[in-house]
Amino acid sequence: LNNELFILVNQNNKLEADYEPSTLVKADIPFEDYIECKKLDKRTNEAVMKMFDDALNQNINMIAVSGYRSYYVQENLYNSRIGLEKTRQYTAEPGASEHQTGLAIDIAETDYPYLDEGFENTDTFKWLVNNCYKYGFILRYQKGKENITGYNYEPWHFRYIGDIDIAKEIMERGICFEEYIQEVKSKIEKLKKSIN
Repeated sequence: LNNELFILVNQNNKLEADYEPSTLVKADIPFEDYIECKKLDKRTNEAVMKMFDDALNQNINMIAVSGYRSYYVQENLYNSRIGLEKTRQYTAEPGASEHQTGLAIDIAETDYPYLDEGFENTDTFKWLVNNCYKYGFILRYQKGKENITGYNYEPWHFRYIGDIDIAKEIMERGICFEEYIQEVKSKIEKLKKSIN
């Protein structure tokens, strides 16, 4: 849990407005032209480049839609949405977005460049679900986990955690990041009690 790649960002764990990773680089993958959020954490960029290349070699054409977003970009995005309840289901409040860490990326298909639930029917999504863990990524907001993550199902939102074994476990077990973190915390607490 001390691994910086395991930072948990959600509605209950917010980042400060001035938080900006020192590891940001311009991403070396194809992005939608209209998006300005084309930076990623350096390690995330390296992993996602390999993932995109391997996918392309298997005739899977992915395109990135959004990478790093600053607190203020997120604030503008959040405030531009209509209807507060619906906004909170799909758009994180400023400080509560994983995009601010540079570790999250929204991915679409070149023939389906939309961030909606229809993306789950694409070959790109199917490939990602079966392969993203090999590059240290997890599907962050899974279907059926809305009451835990605080967000609706987002088949396009992937999060880099770096550890392939843990990413595989999360994906194979169908648990969300919050559940994994809680399990680790519980194990640590049990270990502390057994030592005492």
